[in-house]
Amino acid sequence: MAAAPESDNGSEVGPTGDSGAFASPVKARERAPESEAGASAATASESSETRVDDGNIQEAESSLREGLSLNYEEARALLGRLEYQRGNVEAALRVFDGIDLQAAIQRFQPSLSEKPSSKRNNKLRSDSSNSGSQHAASLVLEAIYLKAMSLQKLGKAIEAAQQCKSVLDAVESIFQRGIPDVMVEQKLQETVSKSVELLPELWKQAGAYQEALASYRRALLSQWNLDDECCTRIQKRFSVFLLYGGVEASPPSLASQTEGSFVPKNNLEEAILLLMILLKKWYLGKTHWDPSVMEHLTFALSLCGQTSVLAKHFEEVLPGIYPRTERWYSLALCYSAASDNEAALNLLKKSLNKNESPNDINALLLAAKICSSDYYLASEGVEYAKRAITDDELLDGHLRSVALHLLGSCLANKSKIASSDHQRSLLQAEALKSLGEAFSLDRHNPDLIFDMGVEYAEQRNMQAALKCAKQFIDTTGGSVSKGWRLLSLVLSAQQRYSEAEVVTDAALDETAKWEQGPLLRIRAKLKAAQSLPMEAVEAYRALLALVQAQRKAYGSLKNGTEERDNKVSEFEVWQGLANLYASLSYCRDAEICLQKAKALKTYSATTLHAEGDMHEVGEQTQHALAAYLNALSTEVDHVPSKVSIGALLSKQGPKYLPVARSFLSDALRLEPTNRMAWFYLGQVHKHDGRLAEAADCFQAASMLEESEPPLFRHLELPRTDERSQSGYSPVTDLKRTIQPYRAQIGELVPHHQMGVEDNLSEMLLQCFANPNARVADIWVNGRWAAGFRRALGLIEREDWDQMRMYLPFRQISDGDGVFLTVSFYKEIFKSCPKWEVMDIWKARVPAKIMIFLWQVAHNRIPSGDQVLKRHGPGDGQMCMVW
Repeated sequence: MAAAPESDNGSEVGPTGDSGAFASPVKARERAPESEAGASAATASESSETRVDDGNIQEAESSLREGLSLNYEEARALLGRLEYQRGNVEAALRVFDGIDLQAAIQRFQPSLSEKPSSKRNNKLRSDSSNSGSQHAASLVLEAIYLKAMSLQKLGKAIEAAQQCKSVLDAVESIFQRGIPDVMVEQKLQETVSKSVELLPELWKQAGAYQEALASYRRALLSQWNLDDECCTRIQKRFSVFLLYGGVEASPPSLASQTEGSFVPKNNLEEAILLLMILLKKWYLGKTHWDPSVMEHLTFALSLCGQTSVLAKHFEEVLPGIYPRTERWYSLALCYSAASDNEAALNLLKKSLNKNESPNDINALLLAAKICSSDYYLASEGVEYAKRAITDDELLDGHLRSVALHLLGSCLANKSKIASSDHQRSLLQAEALKSLGEAFSLDRHNPDLIFDMGVEYAEQRNMQAALKCAKQFIDTTGGSVSKGWRLLSLVLSAQQRYSEAEVVTDAALDETAKWEQGPLLRIRAKLKAAQSLPMEAVEAYRALLALVQAQRKAYGSLKNGTEERDNKVSEFEVWQGLANLYASLSYCRDAEICLQKAKALKTYSATTLHAEGDMHEVGEQTQHALAAYLNALSTEVDHVPSKVSIGALLSKQGPKYLPVARSFLSDALRLEPTNRMAWFYLGQVHKHDGRLAEAADCFQAASMLEESEPPLFRHLELPRTDERSQSGYSPVTDLKRTIQPYRAQIGELVPHHQMGVEDNLSEMLLQCFANPNARVADIWVNGRWAAGFRRALGLIEREDWDQMRMYLPFRQISDGDGVFLTVSFYKEIFKSCPKWEVMDIWKARVPAKIMIFLWQVAHNRIPSGDQVLKRHGPGDGQMCMVW
């Protein structure tokens, strides 16, 4: 009878019901000694070896009641547990069905719900009076718990959850003030803990997810006296369910909220709160380390962009949990995602030290990626990428493609700060070569395709860029808006504004309202490029409303991730509006927008540069120069400020020309494709008497102007001293300047550089309603009947009127009185042009008219003999037009 004392702490029945030999949890009544109860239990157990069925349940129950002096519910509970332990689930369920839980609760409630007294004698009396009731309650509640387990095994999850819920309801009814942390039988507490833990799992199996959420919260908010390990398991399962369950949880009820406490607003916040509580428990030594908790927290904080908070938790993890190189790499990932690239790179340098892990592929690739985002770290990134490529362990084709991709990006950024054109060309060629090799290894990598398109566009290879943009959209199914933005950008660089607008509008239709900011900015730029300022203003207003709504919604949760995704800031919108209003000479509106921008970012080179433009419009040269210099002090490599300073100094007299040339040359070193820098540098060379250099600069500016997307252009203000000149615009002045200086130095303009599109009227061509019309179609009754698809700007109108002014002096017509370019040649050369140059008549209107008018007005039509002397094409009988 030595085992009899252990009957109180008998074998525990787990959720799987796979416990060992049966040991009765019920003590004998006070009238029977414990040894007698143990003997009776053994006898009862031996007499019940055969499987019970509906016919002998009553007989077995009577035997147990007589042998152990148990009541009806207790006997059935004991008999049912016997069957459950033997694996007879259905038989156990038939036994459990006869238990009346409500009747048992009414018997147990008066004795168990009494509040324990603090006096010693009352405590002893309470112990003796409650002991039997707790044993009986434990037995009955365990029976209902095992009934729920049986139903679960039979696939009846809903019924199982209802039975499990009834256990917790019964406990709350018995212990109305919650289960006390003392004087509670261990077996009763175990049954309650298991029921609390099982109920939400049963609801999840039944597909009742809202009930599962309520059960989890009930488990954590009610007083069940759970131990730390059980509470930890519930909290972890609840957080996992919130993160990955796909069910939106409503906030906790007001009854469960205490004043001043944090109330999570959504699943993500509630899951993060639970996971942080679990980590705090581990810090305090209340639970063992679980690496999956950190993994779930990493996922949750990454979703909401709070990687700086995640880095703090990685730092708080005690040494020895993670290898230090792994911890450094994880911290580097966190800091990189939080835009703290300097801290991330320093950690990676420690990890890649020769005494640590110098050949860690992941660390090398991350270091190269960080360096690829900074021009001045690009050289260092090249070294990291090359180390990754040459590593013998880099056998994986995907990782090799990633390394080549990063190498190409670093080389491309390095080329932007190259000290010479030759070095820049070499680096750009190497960048495209590396990107091409990466593409050959991974032809379906959308990020690689996109970066190739951007690189081609920056090198002005628009056809290749267009191909990459289309391929990116095909690869991503059009679901990524930056592909549409790239396509619109390339189309605008090709002067295909209507197609770019169609692409932008289609992308806006397919993009969620919250993500339309960059597309609205492109629309505004396209409208401005087409001289539709009011429509551009409307686009900026829509963009401003969206950005302000986002700011109010996000609040302080906005982070650096948005900037990397090319999100539009409110500062950029006000700055764009200021530039647009300034270009329209709406100085008051421009000043208001600038003040709004300065309120958001006081020390900004862009804002200070725009302020300098405003001073220059007001003929305040000294204030303008001071503003430009302040912009350079804020950002040393701010190219627009360098260009503006160079342009301003070039007008101050010969002694300032060297300084102006220095600023402009430095701007071109940083941004070789800045068309205005080339233009003003040409002006400096022109004033300094270097005509060949001036012509080269003007030619470069002209070529860049033809292929520069509006999104890349700065809306620059015309200089005050030049706005008053009739017909001035930088483009017009450029066109008028380049040819005379080319002629003066005796150079023949090559065929591919001076086609019919390269003329003064090119910008007028874009305004024409039907550029493909014949000359006869727009010459009506001795007047030009040119239809324009939009209103001409001031400078365009002046150019148009200037062209019309030349017409009466050279009015040539055929027999029908209609002006034709062919009749113009017949009048001059007394013969028709030969078939070799017949393509000239296919030129668009007004290009094929205006090129002759411009040459006639400026006496720039050379004779056939002059062309021959310059070794040009033709037989000397007529002038070839290029």
